Amino acid sequence: MKQLTVVLIGAGGRGSAYAKHMHMTPEKYKIVAVADPNKEKCRVIREMYGFSEDRCFSDWKDLLALPKMADIAVIATSDNLHYEPAMKAISLGYDLLLEKPVAQTVKECTDIANAAKEKNVSVLVCHVLRYTPFYKKVKSIITSGTLGEIVSLDQTECVGNVHFSHSFVRGNWHSEKEATPMILAKTCHDLDMAQWLIDKPCKKVSSFGSLTHFTEKNAPEGSPRRCIDGNCPHAKTCVYNCETLYIHNPDGRPWKDIFKKQVATHDNFSDEELREALKRTDYGLCVYHANNDMVDHQIVNMEFADGVISHLSVNAFNGGGRYIHIYGTRGELYAFESDKEIQIYNFAEGKRYKVPVLEEGETIVGGHLGGDLGIVTDLYDYLTENYTGNSIANIRVSVANHLIGFAAEEARHNDTVVQMDDYFAKNNYENLL
Repeated sequence: MKQLTVVLIGAGGRGSAYAKHMHMTPEKYKIVAVADPNKEKCRVIREMYGFSEDRCFSDWKDLLALPKMADIAVIATSDNLHYEPAMKAISLGYDLLLEKPVAQTVKECTDIANAAKEKNVSVLVCHVLRYTPFYKKVKSIITSGTLGEIVSLDQTECVGNVHFSHSFVRGNWHSEKEATPMILAKTCHDLDMAQWLIDKPCKKVSSFGSLTHFTEKNAPEGSPRRCIDGNCPHAKTCVYNCETLYIHNPDGRPWKDIFKKQVATHDNFSDEELREALKRTDYGLCVYHANNDMVDHQIVNMEFADGVISHLSVNAFNGGGRYIHIYGTRGELYAFESDKEIQIYNFAEGKRYKVPVLEEGETIVGGHLGGDLGIVTDLYDYLTENYTGNSIANIRVSVANHLIGFAAEEARHNDTVVQMDDYFAKNNYENLL
């Protein structure tokens, strides 16, 4: 069995997740170098894989200044640092596992796709939902013909109020300028899923949404800029109080351990270290005084070829998770992403039944409902020419699906409907869908 070598650029939450899953199959993968400004994160990866300290870099530029040293480059930097390392790695001949979103602008996305084509390298975008048992099962039900021809598809992404406050109000994705718009930073998964399931080109896009709740005008009277200041009269009742979320956590809120590690920036931390981090970082800000601009609710309406329509709704005010409802000419499908069964109503045959998500003996391993491990597994098979699945998308398809998101933002800001054929032509990009 061929072992693929890897350089890891970005050892944060996403990069370290892929590194851990690759480490589960050492006969397939070996990370040989890492670049991240956080020395502790580099140390963890180095000790996991046993390479020398001179293969730890604080800057990706230093790593990619060297001749190509591996088969694959994993690009898992922050959203605003995808483009340059991706383009440099492609120029060196690396195949890429590229964290979503591809890049911050249409031009940067299309540049990456065009460069990959020119250098004849593979670029897989981390649309990990494609690789989950849940969505693979949904796709197989569609292709079986059980539902007939798809007429419409509804998706709802419930970000979760705590997750939203952590990531999109206080966290790394609080600013469209520093990251990407919400529809790309969080829901490019769902745009990609719509096209993958419908399997037709998108023709029209409209969108509506805004930031309405997490703003200064909604700040409770007397609330300080930082929760941690200790003088907020609403500390005991506010669901977003940072001490409640990150230190006390009395009701076992979801994601608590992951969020705490992101605040402290390392795994072994004390409550006092958390408090100190909350005093100096944005995670200690009141959510109504956080200088954030990400929309907290948005819808995207899409019309695909042959009149198929799709509706995507994303918002912050819920417990989290994704719902999907597909309407076909013979039946409908409904499910929640963490359900063990998918509900089917085949009205052509007058039958209601449930389809198990997992096959007998199958289990879900890893984050994103098994998608993190799934993409690592499929990447190996794809690059060693043993791939038989249908989850992997060509980078040109992934970028085309990103352009739906950029078009949605244009539609939202200009209160219009964007014609996708015109949008592709305007951006000089060939739509391969």
